[in-house]
Amino acid sequence: MKFSIITPNYNGERFLEKTLKSILRQKEDSIDLELIVVDGMSKDGSLRILEQYNEEITHTIIEKDTGPANAINKGFALASGDVVAWLNADDVYFPGALKRVQQRFEELEDIVLCFGKCPIVDENDREIRKFITQFKEMFFPISSRSAIQSINYISQPAMFFSRQALIRAGNLREDMIAAWDYDFTLRLWRQGKVAEVPGGPLSAFRWHDASISGRNFQVQFKEELQVAAADAGRFAPQTFIHHGVRWGIVGAYKMMLVARKMSQTRQHTI
Repeated sequence: MKFSIITPNYNGERFLEKTLKSILRQKEDSIDLELIVVDGMSKDGSLRILEQYNEEITHTIIEKDTGPANAINKGFALASGDVVAWLNADDVYFPGALKRVQQRFEELEDIVLCFGKCPIVDENDREIRKFITQFKEMFFPISSRSAIQSINYISQPAMFFSRQALIRAGNLREDMIAAWDYDFTLRLWRQGKVAEVPGGPLSAFRWHDASISGRNFQVQFKEELQVAAADAGRFAPQTFIHHGVRWGIVGAYKMMLVARKMSQTRQHTI
């Protein structure tokens, strides 16, 4: 089984090397790995890092793009693996992650998508927002199409799908700002069976002020509601549940943002 992992990057020097190392480390488990990096003409030190890892990166694309979805779609066009995923340039895989995913696909040959646990970490790799992670994991035992329409409980860095399902589902939508991964998950779900990868975390999602969810969380949850309604139906129970969940999450995020700003203000005044 061959994996194609795509990493989009633009000025991600701060975390890029750590991300690349976490992907390449998967080879220690004899994983057949194709690493595709798509850089949007970074202006920081990213290109220097990519040059250092040039021999271990299967394909490197360095050209202007219109955003991460566009960059990932370029990677999709090159992907030749049986299983495909993307890992943003600030997220990481845990050791042994791809081996566990491979075992799951081999155990359940008819699945098209699998997912696992994914804690949230800060700039210093410290786990944060544990209650959000725990809330998402509450839905794992009842995972279903109606559940994913009601709430987006799958963390993208811990999501893996077959290339055949990708071909049938189509590329990421490039007209969306922040929820194109959730829209893609819903389309993948139509292609066949979905399964959880049991055990510990597969990856970690890094939240920081410059991340997409950090900058655009209100737009993200608005777009998520729109795609959920389009998938389930405007007046479906799942859509009404999603609407309620959206306002609850946005409210929680706003409170965390206020608390963060207050903390930063106190630090500056000390």
